[in-house]
Amino acid sequence: MAIVKLNNKAVSNATAFGSISSLGSMTFIKKLTASGSATLSFVDGASGVVLDDTYKEYYFTLNNIHPSANGSLLAMNLSIDSGSNYNVAKTTTFFYALNAENDSYAAIAYAAGDDLAQGTGFQPIAPIGYGNDECGSAYMSLFNPSSTTFVKHFLINSSSLQDAGDMYERNNYAAGYANTTSAVNAVQFKMLSGNIDLGDICLYGIA
Repeated sequence: MAIVKLNNKAVSNATAFGSISSLGSMTFIKKLTASGSATLSFVDGASGVVLDDTYKEYYFTLNNIHPSANGSLLAMNLSIDSGSNYNVAKTTTFFYALNAENDSYAAIAYAAGDDLAQGTGFQPIAPIGYGNDECGSAYMSLFNPSSTTFVKHFLINSSSLQDAGDMYERNNYAAGYANTTSAVNAVQFKMLSGNIDLGDICLYGIA
């Protein structure tokens, strides 16, 4: 591995840098696969899920999520009581870029209807069509969910095929914080109408 110089100054008198093999590494924790599922939930301590102070960051990959209802919103929420309730207050932002399949329309816009201002409902991730070839995929980072000092930040980036008369590719960005100093110990994903017919969601811990 090459050593990068900082400010054109060479590293000198260095005897050891220590092991860096584990820094920033992803550790696979759990995969949930949808099959007409109303929800997919990751609850700390249940079915091999780890969502505690083992890692300071948790990373979700949502792969080829296919809904049962056209134009439904894929969404997520958080829990501080091991999944008994998914109703943590959140303040978020949501914007997107889109382009029509026939190149008839393109836009970048803020989606005021998809953000929350201390709302406890599910945070939208992406609108997804239900045609046989339509789906959506996303990444979500959740930072230090077990902290009992700070609020809990999250970032979500998704790509989805939306059927709204014309076919649109949408790149969606949601971000925000869960306004709680209690540990977040469960995360749930669902469509806001209908079910998740197909797709999988994987959880990783970031060292």
